[in-house]
Amino acid sequence: MNYDTSHVSDVVIRRLPQYYRHLESLERSGVTRISSKELGAQMGLTASQIRQDINFFGTFGQQGYGYNVRDLKDHLAGILGLNKGYNMIVVGMGSIGHAIVNYQSFKKRGFNFTALFDNAPSLVGRTVSDIEIKNISELKSFLSKNRVDIAAICTPSDAAQDIADTLIEGGVSAIWNFAPVSLNVPSDIALNNVHLTDSLLFLSYKLSHK
Repeated sequence: MNYDTSHVSDVVIRRLPQYYRHLESLERSGVTRISSKELGAQMGLTASQIRQDINFFGTFGQQGYGYNVRDLKDHLAGILGLNKGYNMIVVGMGSIGHAIVNYQSFKKRGFNFTALFDNAPSLVGRTVSDIEIKNISELKSFLSKNRVDIAAICTPSDAAQDIADTLIEGGVSAIWNFAPVSLNVPSDIALNNVHLTDSLLFLSYKLSHK
């Protein structure tokens, strides 16, 4: 099913994975039904916020009954596109690149790593999760022969923009950027800049202002 998300803010969209993960946990625990009030209390949100977020995508649940946990989880999976499956590559196989490829939850959710790239002689030719690390000089050729939906950039900042340009030229339309720099990409490219230092500095602020 296709969902029109043009009217939905990024703030709401970023909460959807939280709902999905929490519903997964509830289902594993044997919970079959939950009200928006109970779900909000568990997640630190108001019941009205839960209903408003979910109702952007249709009518789910019944008044006085609440939500069927499995049904709502499956609906959110469809909204998040988890029923499609995606081919992914990683460019930059340092510690972050290794961690991404080795994280089993991604594979279980349909994110299929098809190639890994680096330019370090000590890494090229090695395997991670049974995938051989290719020389980055092979990136353009690989993109010309293979469909890649999502590329994770885990390179130093000075290389990230050139890598992003190569990926976009090669047909990649979604970039997950772990390089410590904000990328400039066309508006039709889905981009998520993950700044790990920012997250740590957020915690530093919280600690210093307790």
